[in-house]
Amino acid sequence: MIRLNAKIILILSVLFFMACDKKTNTVVVKSQQAENLIDHVNPLMGTDSEFSLSNGNTYPAIATPWGMNFWTPQTAKMGDGWAYKYDDYTIRGIKQTHQPSPWINDYAAFSLMAVTGDLKYKEDERISYFSHKAEVVKPNYYSVYLADYDVTAEVSPTERAAHFRFTFPESDSSFILLDAFFKGSMVKIIPEERKIIGYCRNNSGGVPDNFHNYFVAEFDKDFELNHTWGDDWNLVKNSINNEGEHVGAIIGFKTKKGEQVHVKVASSFISHEQAALNLKTEIGNDSFENTKEKARAAWEKELQRIVIEDDNIDNIRTFYSCLYRVLLFPRKFYEYDANGNIMHYSPYNGEVLPGYMFTDNGFWDTFRAVFPFFNMMYPELNTQIMEGLANTYKESGWLPEWASPGHRDCMIGSNSATIVADAFLKGNMNKKDVEVLFEAVLKNANVGDGRPENSVGRAGLSYYNTLGYVPYDVGIHENAARTLEYAFADFTIAKMAEKLGKQNLAKDFYSKSNNYKNLFDPSTNLMRGKNEDGTFQTPFNPLKWGDAFTEGNSLHYTWSVFHDTQGLIDLMGGKANFEAKLDEVFDMPPDFDASYYGFTIHEIREMQIANMGNYAHGNQPIQHMIYLYNYANASYKAQEKVRDVLTKLYSATPDGYCGDEDNGQTSAWYVYGALGFYPVTPGINQYVIGSPLFKKATLQLENGNTFKISAPNNSKDSVFIEGVLLNGKPWNNSFVNFEDIQNGGHLEFDMNSTPNKDWANKPENTPFSMSKSVKE
Repeated sequence: MIRLNAKIILILSVLFFMACDKKTNTVVVKSQQAENLIDHVNPLMGTDSEFSLSNGNTYPAIATPWGMNFWTPQTAKMGDGWAYKYDDYTIRGIKQTHQPSPWINDYAAFSLMAVTGDLKYKEDERISYFSHKAEVVKPNYYSVYLADYDVTAEVSPTERAAHFRFTFPESDSSFILLDAFFKGSMVKIIPEERKIIGYCRNNSGGVPDNFHNYFVAEFDKDFELNHTWGDDWNLVKNSINNEGEHVGAIIGFKTKKGEQVHVKVASSFISHEQAALNLKTEIGNDSFENTKEKARAAWEKELQRIVIEDDNIDNIRTFYSCLYRVLLFPRKFYEYDANGNIMHYSPYNGEVLPGYMFTDNGFWDTFRAVFPFFNMMYPELNTQIMEGLANTYKESGWLPEWASPGHRDCMIGSNSATIVADAFLKGNMNKKDVEVLFEAVLKNANVGDGRPENSVGRAGLSYYNTLGYVPYDVGIHENAARTLEYAFADFTIAKMAEKLGKQNLAKDFYSKSNNYKNLFDPSTNLMRGKNEDGTFQTPFNPLKWGDAFTEGNSLHYTWSVFHDTQGLIDLMGGKANFEAKLDEVFDMPPDFDASYYGFTIHEIREMQIANMGNYAHGNQPIQHMIYLYNYANASYKAQEKVRDVLTKLYSATPDGYCGDEDNGQTSAWYVYGALGFYPVTPGINQYVIGSPLFKKATLQLENGNTFKISAPNNSKDSVFIEGVLLNGKPWNNSFVNFEDIQNGGHLEFDMNSTPNKDWANKPENTPFSMSKSVKE
């Protein structure tokens, strides 16, 4: 039967041709050229969120990939981490933002707003009603109709600048306001140059004393009036400068109906002169449409690295909306001088220094899938990020764990080691940085004093290195989670040391990576906090969130043995018990104990409402767990559950996530999952197979090779793998190798609606485990 897939994709470009798939005898519509993938991206995905329930906790980032500055509409008050909430109906301005998370909050923010009629400049007075019906939101472009002022405001970004276009009504009193925000700011209006310069210093921590964000705004219309305001919203008419805790600038003019006023804005963490250079270099004489097109092209370049072909347009939109999020962080925190040399303001020592710097990333989240994705698809970028990490170590004495823009006290672990080791092992590190970064990861593992924040280095290090675990009863919170994450970091350090030829060091860290075993309680087959005297914590409730664990419970963290799943299987008494324990997490009701927090944190609520038992996909610790069925030769269960999560917990809508998006990690899980595999063990050259979502995906690798993933008979019901071919030959392993992807080739899935329990069902078909490797 010939079947026409009328909706098929994604790649809706101008020219199409018809091609016949011989295997399925299906006529498939393909595009001759993959264009306009940006049209599938919805930056509003995840914006329907609040403190008590996260559907992503995102904001629409109008930016270029990894840009130094983002822009976003601001519906909430200055300083509110939830700057844009989808259900809000008034807007206060469009602000430059660097916020990686509402929990970390923003820094270096300032905003622009247009008003007409009576001058309203105070934050609560200048708001305008707006509607999503009169709002256009794309990664490269934002437009909103300010109903109270009959003004349309538009913005399009570059990496360090942006182009605004305000379309005014006929009015004798039209104004553009520049709000430089609180915690220290300055504005200076230069009417003869149609310009406003200034700085803002707002931050939420992690900055040196000399921290400034210097900005310049150039207009294409003469100013007929200029005012400023000072502290306490004190209006100073006919003034051209102001400086204080919170200041702003107002310029005004008459406008005709439909008149457009353009504002070109750039900023710098180095100086006003550098801000002007950034503006000249990145926008110069470009028109608004030029800027918009350049931003579109920047996104197309990255999005087209993965081309999807399928007949489910909703899944395609979700895929590219997630991929957009993966490509936002960490942000470029560097600039170019007049000669094109790379330099950066150091958020660690306050100096201007040569070389790369990146920031706004929590490695507790992103070590799991974001950085493995960079190593697979963006090796050059990750090499630059590694240079930035080497610079961070040289400038602060420590590797970051949560940087925004400098060290912040947030989350746990020593996950910088995993990110560094994985990049090194996959060849994505300059030789000059290897020694510096290896010294840095060793310092984290051996030095406990002098840490700038509790999240940096390893809290409880002396206990961990002497007892083999961080005790429950010595006043170090989240001790069991720390132990498990340190043990995995030790494994990755061992792998790095081994490749460097440091065999004795590698042997020592391989031994320490077994420390996860010290927390395993055979009476429950779960991980459990342990006291300094060697006894387990009591009472013990595996449903208790927090306490010994981080934003999860024992049922979530028991699986955090990324490097040695076989060792965990052995501790549980074999694969049958291991599989049953995995099943238990999904089969039980979503019960919980929130007593440690004193209230039900949003991560708990998101688990409760997902109807997947105690599986908490909305938070990171358990996101790899489904793939562990492969280690027990029960791959069909992983296939079914991966597909459930892909299709039930994600959508390209404002409520499209099932918890915090977190710097691209929850999105990277989707991107990998939709392709058909996942990096359970960063530092190892394998990806564990799940259930591919699409009929075809083509990866354009940075080395020039192409890797194709196809599942021609894929469908909503065909979630199970009947068989796999790799480059035309049968593939019975429940993993695919990094080298197989990088070398280019074709991974072909034969999908079915019933499970094939014989596929990948032998011990040799299972992915890497340290214990398995030793046995072999």
